[in-house]
Amino acid sequence: MAGDESRPGTLYLVGTPVGNLEDLSPRAARLLGEVSLVAAEDTRRTRQLLTHLGLRTPLLSYHQHSGDARVEEICRRLESGEDVALVTDAGMPAVSDPGWRLVATAVARGLTVSPVPGPTALILALAGSGLPTASFVFDGFPPRRPGPRRRRLETLRDIGATVVLYESPHRIIATLRDVAAVFGDAPVVVGRELTKLHEEFLRGTASGIAAELEARARRDGRPKGEFTLVIGRGRKPTPPVGDRRRLSLY
Repeated sequence: MAGDESRPGTLYLVGTPVGNLEDLSPRAARLLGEVSLVAAEDTRRTRQLLTHLGLRTPLLSYHQHSGDARVEEICRRLESGEDVALVTDAGMPAVSDPGWRLVATAVARGLTVSPVPGPTALILALAGSGLPTASFVFDGFPPRRPGPRRRRLETLRDIGATVVLYESPHRIIATLRDVAAVFGDAPVVVGRELTKLHEEFLRGTASGIAAELEARARRDGRPKGEFTLVIGRGRKPTPPVGDRRRLSLY
């Protein structure tokens, strides 16, 4: 959509696939081709998506290290009438993502922000967990250091709702050990590689899943993939670890 100085542009928050390209909606694909600019967390990764769609929309990087000048640049383009799509590497932009700063600034300046639905790992993991979903708390990535991480987990435990967290392969085992120390034998489900060919759910207790991932690490090296943790309430017996589900999506 070319710039139209008679009206400000719209900032579209376009959800992109977390793994399976078939999950991109027709509306999202259309908008990625119609906007004047795509602001992307990793322009190389987003260029691959656009190439897959046969699109050549201009790209501009926007990530956690982007400063105020980049936010100002995008907002000026919106104010000049250009429509801009904001995307993250995978999932919904501005959710546990630096895109929220751009959204907050655009809202404060009276610009139109329009979310375009797409997959997000926290909802996928929660829906597939089998744990209560009527009341839940999403808390993004836990602190990296053990002390602050345990204190944060203690706060979440006392909320009394299902808890959803993201974690990297570098810290997943350590975080599970801390979850075990804080939540005891509460039921835990870990989603890995969601929507991808090797999608997997590990179900059990935090200590049991940590032991399973440690055994894999000794055999195969450090755990791979992005992890989403879903922590339930109560201290009741849980199903055994290792409920694996492989999907042939490609």
